[in-house]
Formats: sequence, C-alpha cells, structure tokens
Amino acid sequence: MVPGINTESVLTSLSETLASANAMVSDLAFELEGSRRHVALGIQQLIELGALLADRALDDIELAEPTSQLAP
Repeated sequence: MVPGINTESVLTSLSETLASANAMVSDLAFELEGSRRHVALGIQQLIELGALLADRALDDIELAEPTSQLAP
C-alpha cells in the first residue's frame, strides 16, 4: 500500500480487485461439482457483497464532494 493514498483510490482498487476475484472464482466454480461447487459459489456471493459495499462507499464519497470539484 502506498502511504498517503486517498480513500477513493483505495476503494477503487478494492472494487477492481474484487471484480477480478469474482471472475476467477466464477470460472473455478464451473469446473467443480457437488458441494465444492456450492462452496465456490458461496465465496462468489461474499465477494459480490464486498464489491457492493465498496461501490456504495465510493458513491457516498462522490455525493459528499462539493459540486465545484466534480469533473465538467
């Protein structure tokens, strides 16, 4: 982690990392069968929940920014 990195950058990186993990576990899940597949799909749901939380936090940061700081 880079010292002094802002929260928005951290959350953006987290969202991208979780999207990659979601894709990897999805591919893995379809190579598995039975209970192992169910576990992989459960992990995928947890990853997706984490991504939703990160996206919500990013939305909150954007809403908290003054209008003058938003891109034109």
